[in-house]
Amino acid sequence: MLTSIEAALCLLALLVSLSLRPWRMLSGPLLTPALAALALLPWMWLMPQKMPQGLQVQLSGACLLVLMLGWPLAMPVLLGVACVVWLAGTQSLEAVVSQLLWVGIVPGSLALGIGAALRRWLPPNLFIYTLGRAFLGTVVAVFAAGVLRELLYRFAGGVALEQALVARWLMAWGDAFLTGLFAAVFVAYVPRWLATWSDARYLRKE
Repeated sequence: MLTSIEAALCLLALLVSLSLRPWRMLSGPLLTPALAALALLPWMWLMPQKMPQGLQVQLSGACLLVLMLGWPLAMPVLLGVACVVWLAGTQSLEAVVSQLLWVGIVPGSLALGIGAALRRWLPPNLFIYTLGRAFLGTVVAVFAAGVLRELLYRFAGGVALEQALVARWLMAWGDAFLTGLFAAVFVAYVPRWLATWSDARYLRKE
């Protein structure tokens, strides 16, 4: 039952994203980061399978992907990442679908909402983008996704809920550090790789 719900949520997110025709964005500079994500992100998602039992570090990368590609294009790219993880890893299809939802789609969608709220309620500023949206926004999105998952799975056994939430909190900060770092680098050197960045908005350039 739970697997069916997860699969349905993944399908819904993908259908919504495809209805926005995200492939149109691949004709510009976003093709390079999209291909890079398909090549590199699967190894981050495969990390828990390669680590000793009981020591599973899971990084998402979904929030950075949403900053780079925009939500509509990030969703099918995350599906591609999940397909690579399924083919290259040892997990079942059900486990990969769950990973796609809770590690990819949910934090990426929450990051979209946080970004929209920051744009609505805070002034356009470089530090609001890098520290607010990229760093702190990633902390909130990744941790909130982890909390939702743990609450849903809390009756399935395994690690106590309190211990799981501490682990989710710590991993969210690791994800946020990487997202904030790469976002700052891209803003400085290759802003065309950030679909959510605008010189006119954040630097007040005409």
